[in-house]
Amino acid sequence: MPHLAHLKQLRLAKDAMDRDWAEPLDLDTVAAHAGYSRYHFVRAFKAVYGLTPGQYLSRRRIERAEEMLRSANLSVTEICSLVGFSSLGTFSARFKKHTGLSPSDYRARHVGRGAALIPGCYAMLWAGGFSPARPEHRNSEEAS
Repeated sequence: MPHLAHLKQLRLAKDAMDRDWAEPLDLDTVAAHAGYSRYHFVRAFKAVYGLTPGQYLSRRRIERAEEMLRSANLSVTEICSLVGFSSLGTFSARFKKHTGLSPSDYRARHVGRGAALIPGCYAMLWAGGFSPARPEHRNSEEAS
């Protein structure tokens, strides 16, 4: 059984993945949160959590995608990007492996069982998919 100090170090890395799941995260960055080399980190993380860091992060992203597919009026491609996947093919394959359904089939099965979908523009804003408006894009009357 790992020593308590080691568990705390691993928890720091796990917390970083839980917090920054939508951001591009590489193994070296996550391992640095625990103060481990990448190779030691992978072994220690899997021993404690039963998944490699990559598998854990992928699972967190798929869980977020499930929520968005059920609740937001966004395309599968938009959701793929918002949850941190750079490849639609990888996203779709991992989603199907995790849920047994393609993202589109998942949405078809779950939409309509609850509240109306959140408009995509609100979901994108909430998820950080839009940049704040820059002053040069404002109406010229506002600038006067």
